[in-house]
Amino acid sequence: MTTKGTPGRMVRIEDDVWADYEKACKEKGIARAADIRMYVIREVNAWRRRQRDVNAAKNVAES
Repeated sequence: MTTKGTPGRMVRIEDDVWADYEKACKEKGIARAADIRMYVIREVNAWRRRQRDVNAAKNVAES
């Protein structure tokens, strides 16, 4: 397994789920790693937006 400069991560996923996930990703024409990476990036970006909104609201309340 190559990591192309990024650290490898280990996750625990049941074998049957992992096998079906591979099939689902193949139907989409994408590797599992790429699909997981895109999902994680979406979640992190959404979290970062929420954090900015919370901090902006705090700044408005404090001014």
